[in-house]
Amino acid sequence: MKDIKQATALVHSDIKINKPQFGAVHEATNNSVLFNFDDVADLEAVFQGKQAGHVYSRSSSSSAVALQNVLCSLEGGIAATVFATGMAAISATMFSLLRAQDHIVVSRFLFGNTRSFFDQLSHFGIDIDYVDMTNAAYVKEVLKVNTKMVFCETIANPCTQIANLPEIGQICVNNKLLFVIDNTMSPCVMFDAKAVNANLVTTSLTKYVAGHGNVLGGVVVDLGNFDWQTFDNIDNFYKSAEPRLWGMTQIRKKGLRDMGATLAPQSAHLVSVGLETLAMRMQKSSENALSIANFLQQSEYVTHVNFPGLKCHPQHVLAKAVFEKGGYFGGILSFELSSLVDMRRFLNALQVILVATHLGDTRTLALPVATTIFYETGPAKRAEMGISDTLIRLSIGIEDVTDLVDDISAAFNQL
Repeated sequence: MKDIKQATALVHSDIKINKPQFGAVHEATNNSVLFNFDDVADLEAVFQGKQAGHVYSRSSSSSAVALQNVLCSLEGGIAATVFATGMAAISATMFSLLRAQDHIVVSRFLFGNTRSFFDQLSHFGIDIDYVDMTNAAYVKEVLKVNTKMVFCETIANPCTQIANLPEIGQICVNNKLLFVIDNTMSPCVMFDAKAVNANLVTTSLTKYVAGHGNVLGGVVVDLGNFDWQTFDNIDNFYKSAEPRLWGMTQIRKKGLRDMGATLAPQSAHLVSVGLETLAMRMQKSSENALSIANFLQQSEYVTHVNFPGLKCHPQHVLAKAVFEKGGYFGGILSFELSSLVDMRRFLNALQVILVATHLGDTRTLALPVATTIFYETGPAKRAEMGISDTLIRLSIGIEDVTDLVDDISAAFNQL
């Protein structure tokens, strides 16, 4: 098929890449846990990784592989593995590739559950430096002889700081470090991870990719630009594969098979269906977000708005360059209320916007940040991350933007 636009590729990805049987436009959902072999030699070959196939659905299934094929193609990668959730994808990747006494550099501005996981990871003997990655110099300053990896998100949740991805990527190339990026907030339709020299990309499929609040899932994609022969932590047993696949082989064996966070076949199907409209949804929610950010900036009830699309955002110019693929800035924003407004009364007054702990949905969602997803982080760390007690996160959906603006205005007016 000739080169086509990504929005078209998304719609036709399953049928073009996986070629389902009987003319179906989606790969069939395969719910079998076990797989029969007429010849035990074939079972042994598949089990040992010498032959393609499935032996047990915790490790792989045709439903999971079909989705992996699509996601890998869209990211321009060489291999992908899907998981039950986005957090499972991150944790499996870290536990598979890191060892006690390793050092990693991690963004200070992490999503609450991700930060909680990395704090837990430090109890296993992993040395972690949390730095402000909006300035790549801070990354370079903390590198050590045992540094193995740099990890960050593209757009921080909820304060929307943008890591200096191009410069950090170059630092990783120069020092032969693994650069892992979570692009949940900026999926493939708006961000090209390869362009900033990322090596692995993790994504919560639950969010924008599936997009309808009806399924959990995660994925890690190997972009094919890291020399795994320079990475000390690959088990000798997995070096029998082609060198560029060593990393993903170990993630699949140690992270998926051994840890067991398997994506269910029906979930793989729901993600695949949601994926078809990703480009359209991402553009609409991003356009809505820019309009609402501009509206909030003019409100007497709001003291500060965080959104990369605003010219006053500290990383606005960087965001324009990094996200030029899609030409927009995502659907997440946050804002601080003035002392004139009681936060709970304002949120309770919303009628169209839902108060819910989710993002990347078709619906617009509001959440008080400090008392929910960052509650366990504690006041001191929240202050370091720029999270105030009056901060509200909005995940903007695809509704008519005038209805959203009217809803926020009515909530303010009631107060």
